Amino acid sequence: MRIYVTLSLLFFTMYSFSQKKLKALLKKENTNSIPYISVDSLKSETASFILLDSREPKEFKTSHIKNAICVGYDFFNVDSISGNLPNKDAKIIVYCSIGIRSEDIGEKLKKAGYTNVHNLYGGIFEWKNKGNPVYDSNEKETDNIHTFSKPWSKWLTKGNKIYD
Repeated sequence: MRIYVTLSLLFFTMYSFSQKKLKALLKKENTNSIPYISVDSLKSETASFILLDSREPKEFKTSHIKNAICVGYDFFNVDSISGNLPNKDAKIIVYCSIGIRSEDIGEKLKKAGYTNVHNLYGGIFEWKNKGNPVYDSNEKETDNIHTFSKPWSKWLTKGNKIYD
């Protein structure tokens, strides 16, 4: 029992520390020009919304959140996806690995006239870290998460880290 309590306390401490470090990183890298939506809020969202994955196609193929549309990052072009986003007032939630690239894409959407754009706080890593499912290119549930690179993989605490 004592070991269980010690391990639980250690996990909680590491998770809290990791969250503080993530918050500091996002504060440093982002301008908060696109409001965040938390994983918990996304999970409980009842209104319709469009979910955009702003990671690269190889990341998306490894894993993505169900019903997400891959829009990429390096070659993102609002005009190429406008057919999927005809209503400029629709709720759009953009995510990436942890929330940095998705803010950039959110800003481009906002500049193009979209009015209800949100950035998933902590991205797909936070989604998976909180025990939520992700899906591969065949729409089968997977534990694999493309972590972009080895250094970025430190932000993923659950699942299999894939990078190349």
